Amino acid sequence: MPDALSLGFDTSAAHCAAALVMGDRLLVQRHEDMARGQAERLMPLLAEVLAEAGIGWRDLAVIGCGTGPGNFTGIRISVAAARGLALSLGIPAVGISVTEAMACGLPRPCRVMLAARPAGVIWQDFGTGTENTAGNAPDSRPRQDLPEALPLGPAPAAPMMPLAEGVARIALARRALPGLPRPAPIYLRPADAAPARDRGPVMLP
Repeated sequence: MPDALSLGFDTSAAHCAAALVMGDRLLVQRHEDMARGQAERLMPLLAEVLAEAGIGWRDLAVIGCGTGPGNFTGIRISVAAARGLALSLGIPAVGISVTEAMACGLPRPCRVMLAARPAGVIWQDFGTGTENTAGNAPDSRPRQDLPEALPLGPAPAAPMMPLAEGVARIALARRALPGLPRPAPIYLRPADAAPARDRGPVMLP
């Protein structure tokens, strides 16, 4: 019986990234830097990744998507795409934080960090007693702080693999867990956009 296929992707920052994993093998990995346009580029990129590996959509066993923290709009693009694909294909979708994907394959304990706007860093510790038994999923969440405010902990570690590959591998490991929640965005601060001050239209019965 062939190994299960996992398609992982992320648009949480100024990029559009995707990876296809079969069992423990990376088949295809793509990362395109872009400041905008992820919504238009994501689905064609996923189709290209599958075509390069000679894989069809119906061959997939699970979808993985990055859920942030990161760009507000970018996170929503990945989450919406993952939910839609899972529904249409009848397969599970697994949401994975950017920090957890960065920690994939790293020796524990470890700390992962990435730059955050407007200042500070996003960080999370792994292997320090914060994991539960459900697929080694962390009970803690990513946090954002100024570098000088970080608590003592493991030394920051560089990722062992591209972000989308980490997403795909973790999704594959968790696809059979019971009661998987639908992917949901992780936001550490409110959106930059302010709500409209005008009154909305009156909805007629």
